[in-house]
Amino acid sequence: MADDELEAIRRQRMAELQSKHGNSSNDQQGQQEAQQREADMRNSVLAQVLEQSARARLSNLALVKPDKAKAVENYLIQMARMGQLGGKISESGLIEILEKVSQQTEKKTTVKFNRRKVMDSDEDDDD
Repeated sequence: MADDELEAIRRQRMAELQSKHGNSSNDQQGQQEAQQREADMRNSVLAQVLEQSARARLSNLALVKPDKAKAVENYLIQMARMGQLGGKISESGLIEILEKVSQQTEKKTTVKFNRRKVMDSDEDDDD
């Protein structure tokens, strides 16, 4: 009887592991689907808001500086949701928006030189 009980416990444990594994793959698949839906939504909003030349410029920017392109996309989507955009944004309008974002995220770099006073050994050799 111990063998039967042990076998039943093994089957139950195996079923639990399979259900957990199946759920984790379903969760990952669900997350991927959610990310895909979000990307599709972003692309559709940007297609409605931007002219073709402006979209091309934004996609080129995304290749070089993805974080800046994401910030501009978020800014455009937010403006579209608030109803602040009158029509489609041209390439020159996108350039103005890029300049605004660049000014807001501009990092100032400074260089500080620490000059050390070194004792010059040539003065001691004059004896």
